[in-house]
Amino acid sequence: MPDSSITVITSIATAALALVLWRHARQRLELSLAKHPGLGGHLRWARRFARWLPGYSYADDRFYDLDGAPAPIAAQRRSALARLGETLTARSPKTLALTAQTRPLISDMQFISRYRVPYQFREVFSSKVQVGSFLQASEGVELIDLDGNRFFDVTGSYGVNVFGQAFYTDCMDRGATIGRELGVVLGSYHPCVLDNVQRLCAISGMDEVSFHMSGTEAVMQAVRLARYNTGRRKIVRFAGAYHGWWDDVQPGPGNPMPPASDTLTLRERHPATLRVLERRNDIACVLVNPIQAMHPNRAAPADSTLVDGGRQVAFDREATRRWLIQLREVCTRKGIALIFDEVFLGFRLAAGGAQAWFGVEADLVTYGKTLAGGLPIGVVCGKARFMKRYRDDLPGDVCFARGTFNAHPYVMGSMNAFLHRLDDADIRQLYDEADATWEGRLAQLNAQLTAANLPVRVVGMATVWSVLFDTPSRYNWLFQFYLREQGIALSWVGSGRMIFTLGFSDAAFATFCTRFTEAARQMQAGGWWWTAAGQTNKSIQRQVVREIVRARLGLNQEARA
Repeated sequence: MPDSSITVITSIATAALALVLWRHARQRLELSLAKHPGLGGHLRWARRFARWLPGYSYADDRFYDLDGAPAPIAAQRRSALARLGETLTARSPKTLALTAQTRPLISDMQFISRYRVPYQFREVFSSKVQVGSFLQASEGVELIDLDGNRFFDVTGSYGVNVFGQAFYTDCMDRGATIGRELGVVLGSYHPCVLDNVQRLCAISGMDEVSFHMSGTEAVMQAVRLARYNTGRRKIVRFAGAYHGWWDDVQPGPGNPMPPASDTLTLRERHPATLRVLERRNDIACVLVNPIQAMHPNRAAPADSTLVDGGRQVAFDREATRRWLIQLREVCTRKGIALIFDEVFLGFRLAAGGAQAWFGVEADLVTYGKTLAGGLPIGVVCGKARFMKRYRDDLPGDVCFARGTFNAHPYVMGSMNAFLHRLDDADIRQLYDEADATWEGRLAQLNAQLTAANLPVRVVGMATVWSVLFDTPSRYNWLFQFYLREQGIALSWVGSGRMIFTLGFSDAAFATFCTRFTEAARQMQAGGWWWTAAGQTNKSIQRQVVREIVRARLGLNQEARA
């Protein structure tokens, strides 16, 4: 071969290699720019940090003056915590006794009891204050423990309780009546299933439905279907978003497996993310959890991580709508399945869910929680092109998913009752008035707190609210226990998430506001919102970082390992 030909071939090969390397480098750069700059966007670093973070706890003599409080304030706090603990203990002896007896036998109880508060405070606090895990009844918007204490329910039962406990009791009773004649027959369908799927297709705007046993299972199937029908492997999720506990969608701390190479964790509301979606050809789906509109690119706010007053929660409905429209447009152009994970929020924002509330249509929607009228369920609703599980031309190429208890007759019956209740005039009225009602109630509570000169306020997305603190304090996490003392029950994540039912009456909400405000007064009276001159959230954060480093080096004099 002539030297000139070799030279030409070499030049072409070199240029081709350079082009491949340039494209790869550009893709890596674009991906890096689309990742959130914090640990939420860099999951391997997040896992490394979680494994490096040392465990230590504050000694009793330092617990009350970590912020440099003078001796009288520290003594005031010590007395206040003792009183709070004694009050809660005296009120609930039966509930606490059963909790103590059961906790060693249930790993979930052990976990949540340890992660209600920042871990540094756990040892001293748990020796003073105990919280029960048992309830015996519900009535209206109240929960009743084993000792007869009543609490306003803003736990939301992880999102299930949209309409109030009586509503779900009625659905389950009706469901049992519907399913009783068939009994536990699995594999075949109860006749009510046709009505269920027709109603679900109408509500979701989708073509087909599949049933599963949980929201996590539903998301697993939606992602699997997207991969199968697009022939692509990559999935995009957003930093901080929760989609269940399986490996591909929870690839950071909490998952013993390393981050999956086919999962891209990007940041919401950012043009760099849109560029990645536009330029890559290997993305099967984009997962959106609408609750992230309250805290884009951050995990759900929990009191166990509240070390200062800097909780970052806000809600901008229009900004979220614009972002979802942008996602919809790029996913349509690229043939990417846009999945709305409405397991938590479904049927809470509107009868048509987040799709209807924001005015953006997905390709696949997952539901759970409330849909089965109080019983366990997971549902995928989707466009026909993304729901197909087999190929006519390749009969061995299938997308299998089949759960033993999928479409259980009692669950289908309860779902049927739920879906029919959505047509009731009182439920339609609740939906019609929901936005104005809850915007007004949020303003009502904030006005009451401002009038009382208390450093607390609330921000909300419909009936899901978070408590914000205007005081940079080491002790803001304590507020959840003052709320409990006043008869307000929150979930184990604390004041970061209060979930109301649409069934709260004006009178019940007014009483709730009174109790909430009194809890803040008691917190203030305990001295927990005293602040040193110049104290800021950043100065607290620096203090905690120094503590952590000293604890890792074995030099911490303020805390013991």
